[in-house]
Amino acid sequence: MQLLFRSAILLLILVSVAGCYRMRSSNGGAQGTNLITDRPLNAADIELPVGYKAEVIASDLTFPTDVAFDNAGQVYVIEAGYSYGEEFLEPKLIRIAPDGNKTIVATGEKNGPWTGITYHNRNFYVAEGGQKKGGRILKITADGTITVLVENLPSLGDHHTNGPVAGPDGKLYFGIGTATNSGVVGPDNYDMGWLKRNPDFHDIPCQDITVTGQNFTSTHPETNQTITTGAYQPYGTAVKEGQVIQGALPCSGSVLRIDADGGNMELVAWGFRNPFGLAFAPGGNLFVTDNGYDERGSRSVWGVGDYLWQVQQGQWYGWPDFAGGLAFNGDRFETPSKEAPKPLLTQHPNKPPHPAATLGVHSSSNGLDFSTSASFGHPGEAFIAQFGDMAPNVGKVLAPVGFKVVRVNVANGVVTDFAVNKGKKNAPASMLKTGGLERPVAVKFSPDGTALYIIDFGVMHVKDGKTTPLKNTGVIWKVTRNTR
Repeated sequence: MQLLFRSAILLLILVSVAGCYRMRSSNGGAQGTNLITDRPLNAADIELPVGYKAEVIASDLTFPTDVAFDNAGQVYVIEAGYSYGEEFLEPKLIRIAPDGNKTIVATGEKNGPWTGITYHNRNFYVAEGGQKKGGRILKITADGTITVLVENLPSLGDHHTNGPVAGPDGKLYFGIGTATNSGVVGPDNYDMGWLKRNPDFHDIPCQDITVTGQNFTSTHPETNQTITTGAYQPYGTAVKEGQVIQGALPCSGSVLRIDADGGNMELVAWGFRNPFGLAFAPGGNLFVTDNGYDERGSRSVWGVGDYLWQVQQGQWYGWPDFAGGLAFNGDRFETPSKEAPKPLLTQHPNKPPHPAATLGVHSSSNGLDFSTSASFGHPGEAFIAQFGDMAPNVGKVLAPVGFKVVRVNVANGVVTDFAVNKGKKNAPASMLKTGGLERPVAVKFSPDGTALYIIDFGVMHVKDGKTTPLKNTGVIWKVTRNTR
């Protein structure tokens, strides 16, 4: 009787919480962002552990996404050339002088975003997102000559070609995000812009799969026609139960590797949603940050965090039927206003492992790097830039999520704030009306490991479904530690 009473009370609490969630409006960081064109900067507005200090080394950048260092330790930054909100510009590789002056080294095509850069064998290697022509891996020499090593990567959709990073084997590792939120093309992809440009684009599995036959109906945004779409199909194409979808390479939601000259493409692992950040730990293990599902589209998924994975050769990590090692076989990920997602695949390549760490829901945990220096502190731990939520487009949040840098003990999964804005709540600086962090998109340690560079993408606002990124608001911060 007592057990029954406790169960009834728990049920009432859960119903009450769900009801409150439905009633409350979203309050994301992007929603409260002020559209400021003259961004104030004040390193003192960033909360750091005792003994650390931050400073600005470059500002007035447009959509910066990563930095790299040449053999002399010179700092270089890439500007993406594209931002959500359908802002297309020319991506750039820029050299940053010690006094903050900028010199353009190379300019790319309007096929961004340039999402990441690494310096290897006296050349720069860049991942080109491929929003217009498909993803590419580029080699850029010191004089700015650009050579395409790999092209036509399947990243014309929601997510892009990411990375690259040089492995202990001398190969280049990079990620390819999925075309969709959870395997099904829908009106949300039209809203993002790419479905109108590429109506036949869809996700591609890395090996043959068999689908359960689920189909999803939606209303075409332009014609108002009822459209039926199945998993791994173009918009408007249905599937049948037991239908086999052929795998291919390159593929969606994967980590791949190539030789430094672009040859010998190989699959490392797949089943990711958006493997954005890639980094090798001091012991040689590859780790990847993975942006979790959103509460949007024909197959909405609710309450899923971002993940840090330790990547094993040949493993499948669960997309589109698992989140963080947990299967879509109940109501755990049910959106409050929609049906819980069901498996799309009849069989799974393997049982997905558990993540090394679970990060905030909608935190957009992106670029990462590992501390290697005892003088900086926390050697062997991962530092991760959290870009921050894009609510309400990705789903409702009751308070801003992300907008900071965290560190992760990969041995036990414990996540600790490292750099976060001062104030009564966690939020981007423009919302707090201070001069601190806006949207950290990547972090990178200096070659000697004594300084952490935080790449701050800049101000981005979301209102009424429209995303507005602001040019010339990007910043590079440098964090050092006083060891005396």
